[in-house]
Amino acid sequence: MKKKRGFVLRNICGERIVVAEGKENIDFSNIISMNESAAWLWEHIGDEDFTADTLCQLLVGEYDVDEATALADSRRIIQIWQDAGIIED
Repeated sequence: MKKKRGFVLRNICGERIVVAEGKENIDFSNIISMNESAAWLWEHIGDEDFTADTLCQLLVGEYDVDEATALADSRRIIQIWQDAGIIED
């Protein structure tokens, strides 16, 4: 998976929000607010391909979380991002 082009993380009034930039991405129905760990993941995947395992390893390396929990959380965040249309295969 990969971030869709044109979606960037912004700090808006103290909230971390992914917003679309460019006219091809203007659809405000799927603005997504991210918690601290989701925003941290978004920043750390950059423009590279990633999997649930990639996100899991990032979480385990940064937070005090076991691998099983991190993998479950990674799968959940990928589903949320897919549903929001901000990542693609």
